Parts: sequence; structure tokens; C-alpha cells
Amino acid sequence: MPELPEVETTRRGVEPHCRGRVVEAVIVREPRLRWPVPADLPALLAGQTVRGVERRAKYLLFRTGAGTLMVHLGMSGSLRVVKPDEPAAFHDHIDLVLRGGVCLRYNDPRRFGSFHWLGDEPGHPLLDHLGPEPLDDTFSGAYLYRRSRGRKGPVKNFLMDGKVVVGVGNIYANEALFLSGIRPDRAAGRVGEARYEALADNVKLVLTSAIKQGGTTLRDFVGGDGKPGYFAQQLRVYGRTGQPCRVCRTPLRELRLGQRSSVYCVVCQR
Repeated sequence: MPELPEVETTRRGVEPHCRGRVVEAVIVREPRLRWPVPADLPALLAGQTVRGVERRAKYLLFRTGAGTLMVHLGMSGSLRVVKPDEPAAFHDHIDLVLRGGVCLRYNDPRRFGSFHWLGDEPGHPLLDHLGPEPLDDTFSGAYLYRRSRGRKGPVKNFLMDGKVVVGVGNIYANEALFLSGIRPDRAAGRVGEARYEALADNVKLVLTSAIKQGGTTLRDFVGGDGKPGYFAQQLRVYGRTGQPCRVCRTPLRELRLGQRSSVYCVVCQR
């Protein structure tokens, strides 16, 4: 599933091609995504100028004068910049045709993504209860420490809770916990403030590094230019079960937390 670095990579890739351009047409070949694509979306967007493309959690927000198009890439979706006359491939479900010979094409084999239109309403149910952005100053070790008090569940699940902080998916939670020396199954309420300070710093470090590398391509993800991300080459624990720890050479172990794979080092993490 595209996580925050992949979505941010997509945003940075498509925004220069969208900002200031008029939407000439919206072509919907397959409206049956996770939620049905609004039938009036082509009429709502046609003629609107894209003022900018922002990101909130894993949602892309295309701002226009009339409202906002909110896009989620789902488990296998991607947005690519193509020429309007490029033939559509299988699973190319939606085109945003922009003035000046630019087309944003949405491809989604599993159809778990979504397109929502946000008009004048002040918020949206998918956005209203989200936690802070992990790269913002509001996200800190002190914040994590406060939110974790009394929590008996695993610290990894706590870190991946979108109401606590957005966008720290499975890959990056594994990596940040390893760098911080914290076992993923340790109770969140039993992690001290100093260790949460290290964890917050490492979340920022891991996510920033992944964004610079264009994200982590494990199966389906490509950026707005159609190219994969390369952060997978730097993974320290994720996907390396049984391989030697890059620090102490102890074979890495795996456990399941919340139906997710958690890889860790029994020596370096406690």
C-alpha cells in the first residue's frame, strides 16, 4: 500500500504539471472504486483551475476555486503524468485532462482507491479525526509520551494509529522502532519520554529519507513520472526476517501485530 512517502512523492511529481492549469475534462472509465466516483465529478471539475496540490495523511488534495478533489491511492493505485492521446491501459480508470497537453491518469488494479469532491463543507469524515502530520513541529516525543500514558497495546500499533499520528505505515514503523532500539511489541505505556523523543526523531528521519528516495517500491507503486522508489534498498529490518541485523549480525525475528509483519532484532531492541 502506498504510504506517506509514496503519496508525498506522487504529490511532488504531479503538482508542477497541475498548478495553474485548467481542467478541460474528466474521463471516468470505471466509477466502481472503494466508494463510487461521484457521477457529477466531471461537471464539477470541468473549467476549474488547479490552484495547488496538497497532502493530508495519505490523501491528495487538488485545490480549485469551486472546491477540492480528494484522492486516495488505495492499496495499488498510482497517478501518472501522460499525454492525453496516450492509449489507456488496463486498470486506467480515470483521466484528468488539463489544458496544455497534460493528463493525470489514475491506475488502480484493485480499485481500493477513492475520488471524493469536497465543496463548501468545513471538513470531511475521512479527515476530521486524523492526528498530526509526522513531519510537522507538533509531532514530538513529548506528544507521543502524553498520548501513550495508560496504553497497554504494542507501541508499534500505537505508532500506526492515524488518530495519534498520520502516515506512519508498517514499513516505516518497523524501521523507526529499530533505529530507536524499541521492540515493536513493547507496551506503548511502558516506553519512557526519552525513548519517545528518539522515536519521534527517527520517524522524521526515516520518512524524510524515504521521500528523498522516491518512496519504497515493493510491488505496485510508481511515482508521478512512472518510476519506482528506491528506499527499499536501505531497509534495515522490514522484509529481512532471518537475515543478520545490520548492527550486531544477530538473525532478525518476525512476529505478527495487528495482522502485520513486525521484524526486529532481539539484541538491539528492547
